[in-house]
Amino acid sequence: MRLIAVFLIAFALGGCSSLYYGAMEKVGIHKREIMVDRVKAARDSQDEAKQQFLTAMEQFKSVVDFRGEDLEKEYNRFNSTLQDSEARAAEVRRRIAAVEDVSQALFKEWRTEIEQYSSDTLRSSSQRKYDLTRKKYTELISAMKRAEARLEPVLVPLRDQVLFMKHNLNARAIAGLSNELASVQTNVDSLVRDMERAIAQADAFIASLQAE
Repeated sequence: MRLIAVFLIAFALGGCSSLYYGAMEKVGIHKREIMVDRVKAARDSQDEAKQQFLTAMEQFKSVVDFRGEDLEKEYNRFNSTLQDSEARAAEVRRRIAAVEDVSQALFKEWRTEIEQYSSDTLRSSSQRKYDLTRKKYTELISAMKRAEARLEPVLVPLRDQVLFMKHNLNARAIAGLSNELASVQTNVDSLVRDMERAIAQADAFIASLQAE
């Protein structure tokens, strides 16, 4: 019962980071473990977003090439795809923010504890590990944020085209979407490349932490 109570408290305090991490440590779950879990979650959310945006690109192509009569049905399908893409983008942003939050707490605690060593040798060794981990983390979060920055440039033209379809549900308007196809494809290609780089760096970062 006590364990369940601590988890309920931790869940309730999720919005207050320091209290949340303190509650989790009481049940043996430390910031390092939370950090690894959150990096994994951020990696997975980016992979899911990558797949969703590839789906959105295929949907966009099918809209441009659409020659049928039920344009409203096609609009509804494309609009649904856009909403899914927006949700995936929001999840990526939320996961990256969660990684940053726990990382700040972990590195702050680590810096404080380094000063507590009475042994110069152990202090220097811990400082070297801190510096190396911090460097790897900085590279990781930079890669994640580069990929995150690609989300909005892809979403903007997709939003525009959904709105354009809504206001112009006719074959002539649909034909006009083809002018945007190349720029949307370029943005999606760039997004996918950056996502894949960020995912690879997340895997390497997780492996380096778990190897220690």
